[in-house]
Order: sequence, then C-alpha cells, then structure tokens
Amino acid sequence: MGEIVGAGLLAHVPTIVLPEADRLELNEGKEITLVTGLHQLRKDVFERDAADDYDTVVVLDSHWATTVEFVVTAQGRRAGLFTSEELPRGMCRMPYDFPGDPELAYNIEKFADRHGTWITAIDDEYLPIYYATLNLWKFLGEGLPDKRWVTVGVCQTGDMEDHLRLGRALADGIAATPGRRVLLIASGALSHTFWPLRELRDHEASDPVHIFTPEAREADHERIAWFKEGRHDKVLDTMDEFWKYKPEAKFFHYLMMAGALGEQACVAKARQYGEYENSVGTGQVHLWFDRPADGWTGTGLPTTAPQP
Repeated sequence: MGEIVGAGLLAHVPTIVLPEADRLELNEGKEITLVTGLHQLRKDVFERDAADDYDTVVVLDSHWATTVEFVVTAQGRRAGLFTSEELPRGMCRMPYDFPGDPELAYNIEKFADRHGTWITAIDDEYLPIYYATLNLWKFLGEGLPDKRWVTVGVCQTGDMEDHLRLGRALADGIAATPGRRVLLIASGALSHTFWPLRELRDHEASDPVHIFTPEAREADHERIAWFKEGRHDKVLDTMDEFWKYKPEAKFFHYLMMAGALGEQACVAKARQYGEYENSVGTGQVHLWFDRPADGWTGTGLPTTAPQP
C-alpha cells in the first residue's frame, strides 16, 4: 500500500531561478527568502534520511491547464532543455533529467470513474513541461537521481468539486501502488494579480507592501494563519471569498492537494519556510505540512488500500 508522507503549498516564481546578482538587483540588495526557504526545505525534507523517507514527488502544477480531462505524466524518464515562453530571458535552456513513475500514473487514472471525473495518463516524450514543476525540481530534486517526479495539471473547465475529486482519485491511486511513499507539492501562488506593465518595474521587490491591494494581502495572511492552525476547513469553506482576489489557477493546485488529504477533515499544520513575499503584485509563500500522527483526515483512515 502506498501512502502520502508529506505535502506542501510552494511558490515557483521565475525570480527564484534568476542569477543571484539579478535577484539582489531586483530586491534592493537583499536575497529573496523564497530562495533561502527552499534551500532549508530541501535540507529538512527532501534530503532527509529517515524512517518516513519518500521515493516519489507528485507536483500539482498550476501552470499546466488542460481542457477536457485531467492529465498525469506517465513517462519513465523526462529529460531535456526548458525555455519558458513567458520569460525566456530568465528561464532559458534549463537542463532537467529525472525519472517518472508510470505505475503510479496509470493507477491514478484507474480511479477516475470511481470519483466521477476524467483522468488520462500520458507517456508522450514530447509532452511539454512547465516551470511550476521545473523550478521546484531545480531546488528540491536536482542531484537526487533516485527520486521520481510526476506532474498533474489543473483542468481549466473544472470547478472546485472537480479538483477535489481529482485529489480523491490521486489519494486512491497512491494507496493502490505498492510501496509508494509520496510527497505532494501544490505548486502555485496565493492572490495573483499582476501590476500593469508600465507600473510593474516599480513593484519587483519582495516586500509585501507591493502586493496588488491591501485587501488581497490581508486575505493571504488570513489563509496562511489558518494553514498554520491546521484549519483546512476554513480555507475550503471560504473559497468564494478568496476567489475575489484571483488566487493563481483559482487555487486549483491547493484544492487537488486538499482532496488527497481529507478536505475539511484535514488538520495538518503548516510550517512556513521563508517569508510571505510579493512577486510583481502576487502573494507567494512556502508552507509545508507534515503528516499528522493519526493520519491526514484526523481519523487514521484509510487503513487498507482501495481497489479500482
């Protein structure tokens, strides 16, 4: 039986992979803590050698938007060079090379019908990769060649319930894959409104004063506090309010993770890595959730692996 041994809501902004000199120039001579936070997270979680070690990472990618189904990567290995269509000046010909997990991908696909959704595992070697996956792999996976990385995209025609259903299928697929010990990464931002181009360069520093509106900043802080208290129920019950501040990908990356961790019943408390920071108007933070002692749902369930 496979299991989820940790999960995170992590920022992937392009600035984290810029050269250090460029980062300092953009941030008034100071390092952005989104970078130092990822370095510390790697030491604490991704490089650990403990009884609850992991073998696979599943990234819930807010940049990969599908249309008629959810898609999960099923290649045995992904390797190549990545240049971003969004910001090729900063993300140019970045090399990547990591193993995937076809068995897990096809097991996730098997649970689509059970949860009333559509999931397809795709092993095409030319399937694009997105920097919401790659930037975090550069910090947390590069140099760890035995760790498998898999990506699941959001679905742009789906709603909150659809993404919760994907998370439920994901959890069942993991449980049905023998021996898997999985870390989930919900890769994306909180509030997500950019400054207009002619104003943008006045708001590139990481200080949260540059978040697009004070109201968006307050909404982000409120949810960060709830995450630290383990109140996933409050986050989920107030999504209508949070959508006013345009969270990245409608917060679908987090909703998929929540669906896998028990939704309103999840009581996992967040540890924050680095500070809450601005990225040209958007709210960014790294939050990590360790598995609670009595299980993700607070009930200790499931105790047996579901069957497709």
